[in-house]
Amino acid sequence: MQKPPLIVHVIHRLGVGGLENGLVNLINGIPVNRYRHAIICLEEYTDFRSRIKRDDVDIFALHKREGYDLRMYLKLFKLLRELRPDIIHTRNLAALEAQFIAVVAGIKKRIHGEHGRDITDLKGENVKYNLLRRMIYPFVDQFITVSKDLETWLVNRLGISPDRVTQIYNGVDNERFSTRSLQSGKKGADDFFSDKTFVIGSVGRMEAVKDFPTLIRAFILLLEKKQENCENLRLVIVGDGSSREQCLEMVRDAGCEQYVWLPGERSDIPALMQKMDVFVLPSLAEGISNTVLEAMSCGLPVVATRVGGNVELVDEGQSGILVESGDEAAMVEALAKYYEQPHLIEQHGNYARNKIETDFSMETMINRYLNVYDGK
Repeated sequence: MQKPPLIVHVIHRLGVGGLENGLVNLINGIPVNRYRHAIICLEEYTDFRSRIKRDDVDIFALHKREGYDLRMYLKLFKLLRELRPDIIHTRNLAALEAQFIAVVAGIKKRIHGEHGRDITDLKGENVKYNLLRRMIYPFVDQFITVSKDLETWLVNRLGISPDRVTQIYNGVDNERFSTRSLQSGKKGADDFFSDKTFVIGSVGRMEAVKDFPTLIRAFILLLEKKQENCENLRLVIVGDGSSREQCLEMVRDAGCEQYVWLPGERSDIPALMQKMDVFVLPSLAEGISNTVLEAMSCGLPVVATRVGGNVELVDEGQSGILVESGDEAAMVEALAKYYEQPHLIEQHGNYARNKIETDFSMETMINRYLNVYDGK
């Protein structure tokens, strides 16, 4: 019996993140009789690999060194020749050079995904990066972007033919990420959460591009604004990264530790989201945020910055509020609006949940990826 075709997914690192979360959801959702999968990590992988439900997915780590690592490219070439995949699917700039190695290794079908940009190139205008893209993009058969913003950037700035670009939104497991039941409430350890608290929450990699210090500053200003009525205010930021210590220091300096919880990485994200009243994404750039989609699926209104794919997810005044990036005063105003008008939380949250069920199902995402892999 002939085995299903093999897709090799090449990424920078398999750890907690939106790109990685989307990859795991895709592998878990594609029927086993349609495609086999392997993952090549240019650097390493973490325990995040345990989220893959299939037991037939091989994961390789090439342990790339800083800078140009010729040894790593040779290892990649040998591995591709050994695996002989039917399709290679690279993601983002960090893995783009693998497309050239794939050509040399004789892989016939080559796909590249654009999932967003980092702090070093927020608008996709870096001359060096775009020169590299223009050199390698001709070897790519098909591009996938997670937002219309990224699709427009590929076509207009980098000159990719629209026929070679497919835009696919990430899907959400709307059973795992569901609205809070009346029975569950918001009570938690040490009463940080209670039925009386107003919980502002966020989830994400605590790196510079996510700009969590702006959210910390906004929350401190909100505490000052509601000084006589701030006992029930809470802020939760779930995640880890290079800016977490800075955020903890800002909280300590403001003397508001009793109101803020930064627990680091957690495995119980759906349960924590169900304790939140409002979700905030303060990032400087975004492709399509999985955490925004998950928050919407949990029936939360969203306060997000007006960047990248955020404007495609958050319908202003219906499922949330958009603010300019880095503008903590506007963020405070948006959060205060929900605090002062609690009926908007349910109204906007219901709209958000309905939008997820209508436009962002996991089934829709998987079928659209299958169309690309099948060459339709």
